[in-house]
Amino acid sequence: MGGKRKSMRMRGKILALCLGISLSALILQTVLYLRTSSTLIYREAKEENLRLMENMQNEIESYARSIENGLLRLYNQSGFISDLRKGVSVETLREKWNRLAYNIGNENFDTSLSVLALYLYTADHEIISTYRKAMTPKHTYPADIYDETQDTNAQKVKDYVASDDSIMLVSSYYNVYRQKDIARFAVKLYHNRQVIGYAVCDTDEKALRYLMKKYTEGGEGYVWIQPLGDRAITATGELSETQQANFESASSEIMAESAEEEAITERENQVFFRVQQDKYNIGSYALMPQSLLEKNQRTLTRYLLMIGIAMSAAAVLFSYPISRGLTRQLEKMTETMVRIKGGETQLRMTNLPEDEIGQLGRTFNEMLDRIEGLIAREYEAKLMVNRAEYKALQAQINPHFLYNTLDTMSSIAELSDCPEVGALSQSLSNIFRYSLDMKNPFSTVAREIAHLKNYIYVMNVRMQGTVAYVFDVEEDILQDTLPRISIQPLVENALTHGLKNARGEKRVTVRAHKWEENLRIVVEDNGVGIRPQRMEELLQPHTEQETSIGLSNIDSRMKMLYGEAYGVTIESEEGKGTRVYLVIPRRKMDEVELWKAENTRC
Repeated sequence: MGGKRKSMRMRGKILALCLGISLSALILQTVLYLRTSSTLIYREAKEENLRLMENMQNEIESYARSIENGLLRLYNQSGFISDLRKGVSVETLREKWNRLAYNIGNENFDTSLSVLALYLYTADHEIISTYRKAMTPKHTYPADIYDETQDTNAQKVKDYVASDDSIMLVSSYYNVYRQKDIARFAVKLYHNRQVIGYAVCDTDEKALRYLMKKYTEGGEGYVWIQPLGDRAITATGELSETQQANFESASSEIMAESAEEEAITERENQVFFRVQQDKYNIGSYALMPQSLLEKNQRTLTRYLLMIGIAMSAAAVLFSYPISRGLTRQLEKMTETMVRIKGGETQLRMTNLPEDEIGQLGRTFNEMLDRIEGLIAREYEAKLMVNRAEYKALQAQINPHFLYNTLDTMSSIAELSDCPEVGALSQSLSNIFRYSLDMKNPFSTVAREIAHLKNYIYVMNVRMQGTVAYVFDVEEDILQDTLPRISIQPLVENALTHGLKNARGEKRVTVRAHKWEENLRIVVEDNGVGIRPQRMEELLQPHTEQETSIGLSNIDSRMKMLYGEAYGVTIESEEGKGTRVYLVIPRRKMDEVELWKAENTRC
């Protein structure tokens, strides 16, 4: 109960710290929101949009200035200007101008201005030339701005020429043939403060719309450009029903030059922006819903939320070292438990504090000592059982083998005085001596092969040499160790089951070689093969009544000694033969002794 109360106190400290910082963040949010009122947010949104409109208007003014500069370059044609000043005939002026018009139109104006046509007039409104830029079809364009059949704002230009205004006039008209709006620019030509003529330049409204898009991309308002006292040139955006009425009203006021002078006014939940240039009569206007401008309030809310999240994250980061200090011993204890689980059973908790956590660590150490003692005793008992099982497996020599061999020797001895009897007896003696030597359960590959050859000699006598044997043993592995009597049962299995009913040439091949980091023994016969159902049974554990050293016993020995990754595997195909693999780790005799010592340590 004391440890639990301590844990709760630590949790309370961390919770109080995080809560305090989080509350600070919330308080900060509240203060910021109160200081930034809705009225201020709304006003700042309107001022920001007005600044954007002013920037756009500045670019439009630069565009108009480029047109004006292009028209004023006509003064560079000094000879023609002189003729215009002297008042020579229109026919003479037209003849001279036709030779200059192409160069004037192409050299004086940048392609980005989208110039469509250029008109030159005398002070008496007589046309000298109508020049059209390339790709501007003549049949879709008025030849004369004074053509009364066209809505070309001719009177507007006449009034401008007759006025005292020396600044370029900007106007607009709709080209019915091209079905598009045209921006018209008119500049008077002077000599000694006397008007000697004027030039008119028509441009495609798409150039102005391109400038507008840079400032209106993604916007939800309606923005347009309109000369003072004239119709609108171009616009971007879509009009709602409410905006349509407000737009028509505002546009009519601009045409009548009766619009309010304020830059920002409100009309029926709509905000009207007005930016008029001092030099040129062209202005920029916009209608935006109030709800659009109030988005900034929602943006501020998101910012405040982000601040709250950031402050909460700061609280967590700030509380981490504190919680780390409070729970360090618990983390060390957990780490030690994980390492003990991985096999480092000798580890213990150290540098324990004099508190509940320290008491828990000391109790944990005592528990480990007890568990380790229990494991040692259990391991020793299991090892003794394994040793007994191993010796029992090792002792499973089929007595029928001895009886049958002795009967054979007896028969041979009775029939004749054959020298084979001596060799047979010697081989049999070697077999018994090797099999019953219990001093060391391990042997070398070389000794196992020697034992196998004694066995084969005996079997050749019994089977009258009907089986051929092939050996393929690498020299590098001759001193590798393996459990006693590991190869001979594999050959015995091949003779007993694989070749028993086989016809034709009978052959057993024994191979021993390195395989990756392991030792692999392969016993192969060309016998009748094994049915798939029988293959599954061969590696199943034998019953106590079975006395033969079968494949399952060999497999059990290897797994018991080396682990589940090692042992016996079988490949077989009916009618073609069987291949048995025995795989164990490679070890020399000294390595085996060390391994035995490590695995018998309590």
